Amino acid sequence: MTDPRFICSWSGGKDSCFAFMEAVRQGLRPVALLNMMNENGEISRSHALPAFLLQQQAAALGLPLTAIASTWQDYERNFTETLTRLAQQHQAGSAVFGDIDLMPHREWEEKVCAAAGIEAVLPLWQEDRKMLVYRMLQAGIRCMIVSCNAHLGEPFLGRMLDDVLIADLEAAEVDVCGENGEFHTLVVDCPLFTAPLTLPAYRKVEHDGYWFLQWETAAHP
Repeated sequence: MTDPRFICSWSGGKDSCFAFMEAVRQGLRPVALLNMMNENGEISRSHALPAFLLQQQAAALGLPLTAIASTWQDYERNFTETLTRLAQQHQAGSAVFGDIDLMPHREWEEKVCAAAGIEAVLPLWQEDRKMLVYRMLQAGIRCMIVSCNAHLGEPFLGRMLDDVLIADLEAAEVDVCGENGEFHTLVVDCPLFTAPLTLPAYRKVEHDGYWFLQWETAAHP
């Protein structure tokens, strides 16, 4: 890879953040963040995060964030078109993704990057899931569970990732990295942020068998 500039596929959670940090540690240079929102553009597709929290993260990293509203049906086309535009705009040679070991995800990421004329970079690929979580903590990532399945349920929402939570996830027989979709996180601080996020109040809601934090947005029109 000749060009060190990269676009990060940014979910707002721990995996994309740590992949971002690892790419920077390896000498790559971030130029933009890309997130896919639901069709009305109100919350992110992957983690149900409102745009103002993603914008806070982008501001803390000093990078522009492109958040694209999309249906699932048009997801690949919209992602590819946006990635192509951003790569040209920022003269980026790669896109960074936080996937660990799900091959269909990697194949899709390599496909869309090839269509955009850039390289897919997966800094966390095939790392041990549990060791990765401990490495994230040691690297200074602070994150909280913002959504989880019914097996974990309401009590796990809003909890910060730490040794106690890791033990509780293992006791619940859940992958501690959440790689199977058991839970998703929001990074509230990391060493590359200029300041931690300011979090609004939230309430816990259940929708189609999955629990979410629903953030108060009145102060963030």
